[in-house]
Amino acid sequence: MTSTPLDVGTAAGILRLGNAFCDAKALLTAVELDLFSLLHSTGGSTEEEIRTQLGLHGRGLRDFLDLLTALKLLTRTDGRYANASGADEFLVRDSEQFVGGFLLRSSRNLYPAWGRLQEALRTGEAQSGSHFDEVVKNPAILRQFVGSMDAFTNVLGPHVIEAFDWSGHNSVLDVGGCRGNLCAQIVRAQPHLAGHVFDLPQMAPLNAELLDDLGLTGKVEFHGGSFFTDPLPVTADVVILGHVLHDWNPEQREALVHKAFKSVNPGGALVMYDRMLDDEEKHVENLVISLDMLLVTDGGSEYPATEVVAYAEAAGAASVEVSELHDYDTIVVARKAA
Repeated sequence: MTSTPLDVGTAAGILRLGNAFCDAKALLTAVELDLFSLLHSTGGSTEEEIRTQLGLHGRGLRDFLDLLTALKLLTRTDGRYANASGADEFLVRDSEQFVGGFLLRSSRNLYPAWGRLQEALRTGEAQSGSHFDEVVKNPAILRQFVGSMDAFTNVLGPHVIEAFDWSGHNSVLDVGGCRGNLCAQIVRAQPHLAGHVFDLPQMAPLNAELLDDLGLTGKVEFHGGSFFTDPLPVTADVVILGHVLHDWNPEQREALVHKAFKSVNPGGALVMYDRMLDDEEKHVENLVISLDMLLVTDGGSEYPATEVVAYAEAAGAASVEVSELHDYDTIVVARKAA
């Protein structure tokens, strides 16, 4: 999908682009306030009801609500504000399609980090304390990070399931699979599969919580460890690296692809997906995510599909297929000979 930028051939368009962060911060603030969940539960509220229920001062509230209406996140009828369809589907907490976890991370982590983009470009150093060894030390930050990863897999999970032929395969291992949200979706849709997740040990309680919530306890096995220092826990017919490789530099990406491919059973496949780049600078969203990696990782970035195709072929893949996954994500499937 190609994004349509603002008309930066005009002064008005340039000024609008320069203030686009205002729109973003309005959305992020509404998510922080949990406004959309409130309006979902009430079916719509007046300005005064919203002020009272959220404990707000009141000054600027109407402009805030009207801005969200102008942005088509809310509707206003006879003085009552309600969620627009997209907000009601994706921004209500506890919804299976809730993407607010990623937006909360954007508000608390990425938004401040982008204010230091100049420093990052000058130094090449991350501008946010979101390195994984730091994230796992703080339970609140860890839960926030997990929420953002769940948001991505809530959207992408159905597409990953649809993009791959699971017949003839009996097991799946999600490497760097966070607390196992993607693997849980796959096993729920393909109950013949034995599911495995490999990630840092601190994810284990959150994995148990998720599986209990989904009624999948015993259906997905969590394995704790580091994929840089520990062997992968099991071999599997399908091994997944989803939104993992962009966290690391090219040398680390190559090592991870080789390590993951070794854990694929004969006749199986290594599945990789990310916001991959192409030769034409048309995917604004993917370039933004790549700069996110500059700001919050030590060496990560998005990358062209050709890079991981080369790694997979060097690892011994019999064939490699590249296709669009969903919106801005690309999926690469590297198959191992039987």
